[in-house]
Amino acid sequence: MKRGFLLRSNVSSSKTPAPKEKPPSEPPSLMITTSLPHDIIVNILARVSRSHYPKLSLVSKHFRSIVRSREIYATRSSLGCTERFLYVVLYDLKTKEDRCYLLLRATTNGSQPHARLVLVPSLPAMPNRPYSSSFVAVGSKIYVFARSKESNTTLSIDCESHTVRRLPSMPEPLAHTVADVIDGRIYVIGHHHRDIDKKMVVVFNTETQTWEPEKTRSDVEAGDTYHGSVVMAGKMYTKDFDSSYVYEPKERRWETDEVMNSKEWRYGCVVDDVLYYYECEEDDVERDQLRAFDRKERCWRVVKGLESLLRETRGSLWSHVESYGGNLALFFPKGEGRRSEIWCAEISLERRQGGEIWGKVEWCNCLVTGFQFTDSLEIVV
Repeated sequence: MKRGFLLRSNVSSSKTPAPKEKPPSEPPSLMITTSLPHDIIVNILARVSRSHYPKLSLVSKHFRSIVRSREIYATRSSLGCTERFLYVVLYDLKTKEDRCYLLLRATTNGSQPHARLVLVPSLPAMPNRPYSSSFVAVGSKIYVFARSKESNTTLSIDCESHTVRRLPSMPEPLAHTVADVIDGRIYVIGHHHRDIDKKMVVVFNTETQTWEPEKTRSDVEAGDTYHGSVVMAGKMYTKDFDSSYVYEPKERRWETDEVMNSKEWRYGCVVDDVLYYYECEEDDVERDQLRAFDRKERCWRVVKGLESLLRETRGSLWSHVESYGGNLALFFPKGEGRRSEIWCAEISLERRQGGEIWGKVEWCNCLVTGFQFTDSLEIVV
């Protein structure tokens, strides 16, 4: 009898408690023997959820080399086995560093569903303080645009191999930036580090991995310090303390949006062409709501069905929402200082007749204590 390793495929996980008898819909167990050809092993491992790869790398050196190779991700893509993962950047109050973590849904096994954070140890501390950085997700990569006292840094993080590559620096040193991607180009907007009143737009081409100096704009008059950005219908939307601004990249034109100005949206995300953000009212916690801006209907809505979540989030000083496989991940704090807890809730969304949007909390729990939230990004690998 050949010796082998027994693995359970988990690309399509089930949220129902595991019954005593194995149901027909449960993914079949896979026996991988050391005598199988290399390409067959790659094909089998490509069908296993990437969340199991850290454990698989401990099985043998051969497995470790496979799950860290580009070959397995090319195979996953050809098989349609890619998954969406949430990367979270947190500031450690003890070490004074920004580090990158993976948010993983925990297997329920009949218990209450929840999630946990796992540090990505191979990634170094991210450059962020004191001038702040911009993080942008493009496919399986994270781009980092940072300005520190010593340098102006652009990085590319490969989320397949968890390696970092240094890219050409920004053509102009910008601080307090926001960035987003449109048609493979990343638009970075910020203040010139020597002239805080001077705002600029610089453009990075992710296909050629170069900056496009002919697209640099140095006469930007839109807004002050921005509170995040989103992209809808090929336009970049930003928000400062007073107004909402829209950047049209083809005509390189700035506009304002009066309907969006009616809400203090910030740190939001877009799901199915709808902007979501969580409104935290420090002076009036009864007004805390998850709100949605429907660009096509030009109106704001309140997401209904979240009364239990509202009881958890009231009094939060900040919130941040991120797209998570068609759902929303809502990050919010509890407590203050070094004992501050970062919580997260996953919310599934449903559009109903008449335009109403309803949310359902899939899970909600504390992730870490003693950290500050920096950013989160959805990655496809």
